[in-house]
Amino acid sequence: MTPEQRCRTATEICKTAGDLAKDFFNQQESLVVDRKGHQDFVSQADRDVETLIRKLLNEAFPDDAIVGEEHAPQPGTSGFTWVIDPIDGTTNFVNDIPAWTVVIAGVETGQTVVGLIHDPCHGETFAAVRGQGATLNGKPLVIDDDRTIAEGTVAVGFSGRTEHRSVSRLVTALVEEGGVFARIASGALSLAYVAANRFIGFSEQHMNAWDCLAGQLIVSEAGGVVEDQDADAMIADGGRVIVGAPAVFDRLLEISEDAFAERS
Repeated sequence: MTPEQRCRTATEICKTAGDLAKDFFNQQESLVVDRKGHQDFVSQADRDVETLIRKLLNEAFPDDAIVGEEHAPQPGTSGFTWVIDPIDGTTNFVNDIPAWTVVIAGVETGQTVVGLIHDPCHGETFAAVRGQGATLNGKPLVIDDDRTIAEGTVAVGFSGRTEHRSVSRLVTALVEEGGVFARIASGALSLAYVAANRFIGFSEQHMNAWDCLAGQLIVSEAGGVVEDQDADAMIADGGRVIVGAPAVFDRLLEISEDAFAERS
């Protein structure tokens, strides 16, 4: 099966899962929420939506492996791995903020070859197939932004896995550069917005694979710049994620590396 065929099927799975997630979102009063850590939540919606995605992927691609945020990895025999985040932006989700997504990435031989980010609240589906470009609701995405950091908005990610002072240094550096920063508490949505020319870049010191692989591919296929990474290594350990429009990437990388550097 070609990556294009996989993408078409996974797109429909993403949308079906998004419908279920939105049903949960519209019933906040009955939503069961647990705390995994500081500012890290999981709801029954996360678990049930991931279960649905796994079921549909297994029906369509029974030989593929699956890695997801909420349930144990499932081995496969095809050499193809689906990486899923049932709800990226759970903190937004449980606080009735419509800024969350359903995310599916497809990985083969260390490369992300399919990327999908579906925003059910706004009816937007960002998609990419390696070598075939990126789209938003079927229309091509092309990063043609030549703004400098002082002229655009850089999205910033942060989680409890990293030292809070590093993100403080990053934000300070962006402001001193004359820029504007935003944090929308959904890494996948932030990456999608870079591909759509809404943000000029995104930087986070550490992300899990299910949060970033799809978005990195979408940005790259839209013409943005993404750090080279092995997708299998990201699945195993996660890692730094810095992307940007070509006009700002080098400077954003420089600022980010300085902000994230260990201090004695």
